[in-house]
Amino acid sequence: MKTKSTLENSDIKLIAAAAEAEAVKNNWAVSIAIVDEGGHLLHFNRLDGAPALSSHIAPSKAHTAALARKESKVYEDIINNGRTSFLSAPTLQGMLEGGVPIMKDGFCLGAVGVSGVKSTEDAQIAKAGIAAIGL
Repeated sequence: MKTKSTLENSDIKLIAAAAEAEAVKNNWAVSIAIVDEGGHLLHFNRLDGAPALSSHIAPSKAHTAALARKESKVYEDIINNGRTSFLSAPTLQGMLEGGVPIMKDGFCLGAVGVSGVKSTEDAQIAKAGIAAIGL
């Protein structure tokens, strides 16, 4: 039997604080979602001025990244490269860049999803959050 790490509440707080700090530093109004490895919401924050729709997109990006164990950008690229039938993939809803899995020792611990600015900036915020726990 294998042993794997799990996210603790203290990790989630660090990730959330670092992601928010990255957004605020750049004056980006976004929504930030953190999920566990099954895509279940652990943390959500919609910063002042973030678009209402971002509160739905951020958790969807995180959910997709956690279940797939890869960045949600992978699916955006697949679709943009012409495989539009991938839009029918079950349970994957946030197939836009900005969902980043939290990986340690080959295991997915969860994911961070961000929405509200350019997709590359969303991903930058998510990665800044994950970096706060040394991953």
